[in-house]
Amino acid sequence: MIELANDNEARPSAGSIREPGRYPIDLIGPSSHTLVIEPGVGSLSIGPPQLGKKADLHVDSDVPIDWTVFDAFATPAGSPWPRFLYYTGSDEGFLDWAQQRPIEEMTWAPVLSADTAVNASQSHMHGLHIVLDQSGERLSLKLPQRHFRLSVSGDLSRFSATGDMPSSLTLAPRTGRRKNDTPFLLPDLGELHQVTNLYLQNAPLGQPISLKCLDRFPNLDSLNLWGNFCDLDLLAQHTRLTNLELRFMPDLGDLPPLNAWPLLDRFIAYNVEESAGKRLRQQMKARAATRPWAGYASVSQLRKPEWWATEYGRPFSSWPKRLAKQANEAYNVAEAALAHARSFADAEAAITAFTVRFNSLKGIETTEREDLGEAVWQLSQSDHLIGEPIPEELAQRWFDAARDY
Repeated sequence: MIELANDNEARPSAGSIREPGRYPIDLIGPSSHTLVIEPGVGSLSIGPPQLGKKADLHVDSDVPIDWTVFDAFATPAGSPWPRFLYYTGSDEGFLDWAQQRPIEEMTWAPVLSADTAVNASQSHMHGLHIVLDQSGERLSLKLPQRHFRLSVSGDLSRFSATGDMPSSLTLAPRTGRRKNDTPFLLPDLGELHQVTNLYLQNAPLGQPISLKCLDRFPNLDSLNLWGNFCDLDLLAQHTRLTNLELRFMPDLGDLPPLNAWPLLDRFIAYNVEESAGKRLRQQMKARAATRPWAGYASVSQLRKPEWWATEYGRPFSSWPKRLAKQANEAYNVAEAALAHARSFADAEAAITAFTVRFNSLKGIETTEREDLGEAVWQLSQSDHLIGEPIPEELAQRWFDAARDY
């Protein structure tokens, strides 16, 4: 094993460490951390202790980091290691570091104590993902001057950017859990409205995102939609589109016909509702007969309504498989019990039995608790024989009274 030197000794030369192993590094001080590199792993996560195993190296969010300690590391092929960095905290020093050492993919969840402006104009990053879920302050970013991809998720109202436009922009706003909620409207994103390549991501069965927001993007020639959206008929206004991709969309009833986009050369519909998918297949073949597709064109994985309910209707899709399996089993039992419930007492018993199943399980933290609360709401809306609806507040009281997490 090669040991990294402390501040009083010369550090190993750039890229000299390429083997898996355990290496002491001066991340926030002399030999403050031990970096464990496993074979074939090209990513590294840094964050505060409360992230637990989600972070490879624990650093309090307000502590400065010496990013140059990673200069010594390289992949077996000689490219900079780590290739993918995930950082939760307030230190923006990685942007200065990236002026000399390119970062392939950087995911930053800023933890800010005040509104903050950062300058990445000289940074070399192929991909930058900003996650705005950690604090309520605003982040203003001066964008890199070089070709790069930008992704922003969470509370988009807290983000603004100026400078050169990214080659592609991905937006994944934090939306509500329920598809019947009032459609979500994207906030004003200023200069970013000038992008030509836009990805919009949402949960397949969550609060829909209204495509009225696309009026602010006059230069779009490529659009990728993932999840639940509404006002799809407004897409007909974007006649400059040469690429349109639709994925995991359970409702395409208002989608314009493909001939609404005369310049379209590439089209993908993947995991979409069955009836609209069949219609799109016919339109795709008809278009090919008059003007062959210059790029890839495909409509695949057509889904019936029950598939969406099974795959995305319950809030356990992001859980580890072991926990998700137990949660779904408990949900099935509760749903069956509620189907025979003839009184609120019967319903309370079913929801209480569901809730206490998780009191003894490890791994139930804030996110999982919120998911279980949503599951209780869904159960309260399922079929029963009581003769009147189960109020959401009542089901929540049963949940809170029975849970220890």
